Amino acid sequence: MTGPSAQVRADEFRSRLLRARQRIEAVSADPASVRIVAVTKGFGIAAVRLALAAGLVDIGENYADELVAKAGQLAGGNAGAGEVGHEAATSGAPAWHFLGAVQRNKVARLAPLVSCWQGLSRLEEGEAIARRHPGATVLVQVDVAGLSGRGGCSPERVPELVAGLRDRPLEVVGLMAVGPPGPPDAARPGFARVSSLADSLDLPVRSMGMTDDLEVALSEGSTMVRLGRALFGDRPPRSG
Repeated sequence: MTGPSAQVRADEFRSRLLRARQRIEAVSADPASVRIVAVTKGFGIAAVRLALAAGLVDIGENYADELVAKAGQLAGGNAGAGEVGHEAATSGAPAWHFLGAVQRNKVARLAPLVSCWQGLSRLEEGEAIARRHPGATVLVQVDVAGLSGRGGCSPERVPELVAGLRDRPLEVVGLMAVGPPGPPDAARPGFARVSSLADSLDLPVRSMGMTDDLEVALSEGSTMVRLGRALFGDRPPRSG
C-alpha cells in the first residue's frame, strides 16, 4: 500500500518541464524525437492531468494497483486533489507505460490499460502479456548494473530473449535500462552497450536515462527518458 500522494503545483511543474526540455536540447542532436515518459508513481491524479495538459501523453507507473486506480479516476472524470484547474481541460488520454517488474498474476488487470510494457526480462512474462493482449508493445530490460533486485536480462541473453518474444504475438520495439547507483557517468558503459545491442537487433527504441543521468543516456543513444523527480519533485516514501 502506498502512503499519501504528493501534490504538485502547476507552476512548479511547468518550470521543471521547461528545465527538463532545456537539458534534452543541450545534449540531443534531435530533441524533438526524444520521448519523455512522465513517471507519476507516488503522486496523485493531479500530476497525471498536468502532464497530459502539457502534451506528455506517455505516463509511467511502477505499481499495478496505482496504475489501475489512476486509470479509473481518469475514466470517471475525477480530477482528484491538487492544483489542476482549467489547464486540465485540454488533457487527453494517456499512453500508460508499465515500468515495474511484470508479475504474471497482475497482467490480466493491466493488459487492457497498458500501451507499453517496459521491463520484460523473461519469456514467460511476454507469454502472459501475449495471451491477454496480442500485439502488445514491449521493451526488454537489460541488466547493466548487475545488482540484486534491479531486474532485467543479462546482456548476453538479450538476443535470445528478443528472438523468443518476436516468435509470440508481441511488438518488440526496443530495450530499456536503469543506470547503476553513483555518479551519472558510471552509467555510460552500460548505456553504450544497450545502444549497441539495440542496433544489432534492429530495435529503434532505447529507453535509458532518468532525472540524474539523462544527459549521459542521450549522449549514448537514448530515444526515451523516464522522468519523475525532474518533473514533479521529490515523491513521498512508499509505505507498506
